[in-house]
Amino acid sequence: MVTRRDYLKYSALAGAAASLPIGLAHALQVGDIIKRAIPKSGEELPIVGLGSSATFSSVARSDDVTALTSVFQTLIDNGGSVFDTAPSYGASEQVAGQIVQDMSAGKDVFWATKLNVAPRGGGAADPAKARAQVEQSFEFIGKDPIDLIQVHNLGDMPLQMSILREYKEEGRVRYIGVTATGVRRYAGLLQAMRDYPVDFIGVDYAIDNRKSAEEILPLAEELGIAVLAYVPFGRTRLWSRVRGIEVPDWAAEFGAESWGQFFIKYVAANPAVTCVTGATSKPKNMLDNIGAAFGELPTAATRKRMETFVAGLPSA
Repeated sequence: MVTRRDYLKYSALAGAAASLPIGLAHALQVGDIIKRAIPKSGEELPIVGLGSSATFSSVARSDDVTALTSVFQTLIDNGGSVFDTAPSYGASEQVAGQIVQDMSAGKDVFWATKLNVAPRGGGAADPAKARAQVEQSFEFIGKDPIDLIQVHNLGDMPLQMSILREYKEEGRVRYIGVTATGVRRYAGLLQAMRDYPVDFIGVDYAIDNRKSAEEILPLAEELGIAVLAYVPFGRTRLWSRVRGIEVPDWAAEFGAESWGQFFIKYVAANPAVTCVTGATSKPKNMLDNIGAAFGELPTAATRKRMETFVAGLPSA
């Protein structure tokens, strides 16, 4: 008997799978998804997840979020679980929370959201507003405890991290962390990693944006901090660079059948990275992305070859 959930699953995947290489469809049927352990607990997460900025955020603000439901179905039904969002990503947190509750899939999603009510440009956060934002996340997500809440872009770390520590001690948040994107914030992120008992960090990392791999990722390994890797496609930058160019034949050696998989597998191959959370609002792209979590990851030598190849591409 086909259940309603099975029907939704097959409906969501049918259109997506039709546009993907035969090899990927096969990869999703055989073999196990690659997982990495959260250093502080040993809990394992799939190495590919879903982000909710960019196009996901745009669709979440629209009247029709059917595609986002299919994106979540594709993520979950192919072994993924990590979903990264933030109150500042428009309606993403609220809409995603409703979608997942409607799917009765709350237990299947590892929720990573954020906290930041500090003024733009720096300054002190209002503790009452900070707590109110966390409580709103509980309401939107419909899950208690929330898996992970991170201080977004280093906003008023002393205050906002102390509040997250309170929630963790109360058992309402499982993991806490801090995020920073952009080189100008890296010094602050390094200091925060040393000064606070964070379980996770979130940082930008892509094949043509490797600055975080110089100090931040090695320090995360040293301190036993999990890493969510953001914007693995450089937002749209890498897509612009490969427009009209075929994926090199040798990418098949590590199972990359698309540029999306090429870029994600590069990031995921860094041993410090726990999960890569590229954002998308299209189920076919989600299926392609999750395909990078199956099969092989490139070796260190292959990653150097990938870097050289991308360096030779036209600038965005």
